[in-house]
Amino acid sequence: MSQYFQIHPENPQIRLIRQAIAIIRDGGVVVFPTDSSYAIGCQVGDKAAMERIQRIRRVDSKHNFTLICRDLSEISLYGQVDNMNYRLIKSLTPGPYTFILQATREVPRRLQNPKRKTIGVRLPEHIVTQTLLQELNEPLMSSTLILPGEDLPMVDPYQIRLSLEHQVDLIIDGGFCGHEPTTVVDLMDARPVILREGKGNIDWLVEH
Repeated sequence: MSQYFQIHPENPQIRLIRQAIAIIRDGGVVVFPTDSSYAIGCQVGDKAAMERIQRIRRVDSKHNFTLICRDLSEISLYGQVDNMNYRLIKSLTPGPYTFILQATREVPRRLQNPKRKTIGVRLPEHIVTQTLLQELNEPLMSSTLILPGEDLPMVDPYQIRLSLEHQVDLIIDGGFCGHEPTTVVDLMDARPVILREGKGNIDWLVEH
């Protein structure tokens, strides 16, 4: 049975955050809140935990995971960012966007898109997740918490607990955080391409 932490969405309890980190570093799969929806994640490079997430979501090995990062410098460590895209990412983060970038050598091959060698990165505006990442001192490998047969992410921590308490190691209840997925922005070409319109607005696109 999973552990269940109620972490304050404005003033996270560091004691619980550090307990969560210990679970992640021990190979755990964790459900956590973001600024767009709940997500499910694990430590970067943990193959066994990644495969557990794939089984929970019933996705195949080609499923694209996202690296949730602490800041712009960490994004630049895992994705190749030129000056123009750096300014764009800086203007939109933290926020509900996932950016598709050329992966650097720091990204394990199994996390890259097998054809394009890309990686999705994001920097969410949620204090629980930001505190978790600061204490973890590295990104989280994550996927939106959409269960098999569903079109939208899960939003109710209590329902998440009922559905997944025997499948994950930790559920972080950070309150309601919405049900819209992120807006996915492909930055591989000369101009940004919106692959999925989600919570993040795209008004900036006409000016870019």
